Parts: sequence; C-alpha cells; structure tokens
Amino acid sequence: MELKKTALHDIHVKLGARMVEFAGFHMPIQYHSIREEHIRVRKTVGVFDVSHMGEIIISGPKALEMVQKITINDAAKLEIGQVQYSAMCYPDGGIVDDLLVYRFADHYMLVVNASNKDKDYQWILKNKIDDCQVIDQSDAFTQLAVQGKKAEETLQKLTDVNLAAIKFYWFVEGKLADVPMIISRTGYTGEPGFELYFANEYAEKVWNAVMEAGKEFDIEPIGLGARDSLRLEKKMCLYGNDIDETTNPIEAGLGWITKLDKGDFIGREALLKVKEEGPKRKLVAIVLEGQGFPRHGYKIFKDGNEIGHVTSGTVSPILNKGIAMGYVAKEFARVGTELEIEIRAKKVPAIIIKPPFV
Repeated sequence: MELKKTALHDIHVKLGARMVEFAGFHMPIQYHSIREEHIRVRKTVGVFDVSHMGEIIISGPKALEMVQKITINDAAKLEIGQVQYSAMCYPDGGIVDDLLVYRFADHYMLVVNASNKDKDYQWILKNKIDDCQVIDQSDAFTQLAVQGKKAEETLQKLTDVNLAAIKFYWFVEGKLADVPMIISRTGYTGEPGFELYFANEYAEKVWNAVMEAGKEFDIEPIGLGARDSLRLEKKMCLYGNDIDETTNPIEAGLGWITKLDKGDFIGREALLKVKEEGPKRKLVAIVLEGQGFPRHGYKIFKDGNEIGHVTSGTVSPILNKGIAMGYVAKEFARVGTELEIEIRAKKVPAIIIKPPFV
C-alpha cells in the first residue's frame, strides 16, 4: 500500500528530514539530532507537522449524547471553545484510544491518534446512535504544533487574535497568517504552545510564515523522534506503548479523566469494578540510577523477582539519565521504591519517582 503524504511532505524532504513510515504516512522522524531538536523545544520554540492525526466530526441533535456514550470523560461540562482530554474504552475497560474532544457551537471534533484513526472511526460508527452524524474529515486538515516558551510570541506576530487570552485547553477560530483556522492552546510536549488546524491548501504558506516569525528565537522543524522524548519527560501516555486494548484507564493513571458518575458509557461497568477492587498494577515513572537505555518490553525486577515491564523509555536529553514508564504490580508502585530494569542481560538499578521527570 502506498504511503500517504501530508501537504508539507515536499518541504520535509527539501529540509533533509529522515523520513519513515508512521501510521500509514511518510513522516519526518528527525531533521538532524533528536537531542538537539528536543532541547530546542524546551528552550525556545519548534514546529511539528502532525497532519497525520485524525479529525472526526460528530454533529446533529444527539451529538453530545453520542460523545458521552463513547468517551469516558464528561463532555457535558464543556463550554463552546473548550477542549477536553478523554479516551474511548471497550466494554471490558480496555482502551480503544485516547483523544481530544473539541466543543464547537454546533458540533464536536474528536482528534484521535493517527495509527488508530480508521479503527476509531469504525468503532464510533458501530456505536452510533440516531439523530447524529459522524464524518471523518482527517484528510481535509493540516495540523501544525508550535511548541515552546516562545511559541506565543512567535505566533502573535501573525494574528490579530489575542493569544494570551486563550486559556490552556481552549481554542478560538480566527485568522493567522491571513488563513482561517482553529487556534488551540494544546500540545504533547509539556511546554506552552498551540496546535493549528487549517485547510491543506494553505499548508506551505502557514509553515513558511511560522518559520519566518520564529527566526529570532532560532525556531526549528521538529520530528516525531523528539515529539516522543518530549512527551515521555512529562509522562504523557503513548497509545500502543503505555496504553492499549489490554490496559484500562485506572491502572494507567487516567482515573482523573474517568467520570464514572456522569451516566452510562461504554466500559463503565468494567471500570466501576476496577475502581472498587483496585487495579492489580499501576503505570509508574522510573529513573535509572545506572547507565542504560530502557526500551519498550524490558523486564522490571524487585529483589530478583519480575514485577512488571517497561512501556516507554529513553535517555532524557534534559536529565542525561535513562527514564521510563512501566507497569508494576500495585504493591511495588509507591514513589521511592527501588527497582531494577534488565537491559541486555544486566540488571540496572532504578527508582520510582513522582512524575513528571522534568
């Protein structure tokens, strides 16, 4: 099957990006050093092409009822212009996907993970109720994430919208670089920043305008490699690693978005049971005290006994230490617990910390 290309594909190639297959797309994993790109976002500002993400529109008289049925957070509390982090679950409590819910005046937009988009869309259609419409508009959007402490200053040069007035997890519809778009104060890096959604035909125009506006802050294009290490330093879950159909939101530390008292939703009964009985394992943040690169699937030990496994790991460019997320049996999940991670047949000492890592 031929890989999809974002509207910015040619720019990435021209910039010399290392392109890889990701979620059916030809995407930039890095432009030069992942470490340098990571530090650029932490220090000033970087721009990511995340147009591979999925956008699914739910509209009609029963749109809210539909969103409430399929997501675990309480969308009824959303005001127009507000964004909510949520997830969808299977009846057994396993996670279909984590996502963002955007509330507009007359519809909702679900922003889902690229690798799950088709699966999510089919799941939503399977559970669709009458008097609402579900449309996959993913191919119509270019999405840029402009992230870092200088993101607001960079973008403010390009718009009359008062960006400082947009609160965290809120959005406005306005013009930036003379292009109509959704301007959302959201991101996947733990830094201040915005995500911009607009029509594909304006992709190069907006990209070039943002890069020019950020020149004074040494803005750089950032690949998916640094996006992963940035989110990991802030203990943000990645679907397929830290959460999937075999994990539930309670054990994954997502109890805060699981609103069991909002009324019925898919997976509620199973999650009520987990809540009442307590999870058997927990997703924890781990820092290596020895040298090593913890990777997905590596075993976690306590006193010689295997108690869990790593779900995500890297060497933090900020801490210069190995960091990881992983599931461990609940009796070993306390902050301060000393563990070992098996790396290439060697057990490396580590400790559970209170997240985020930085």
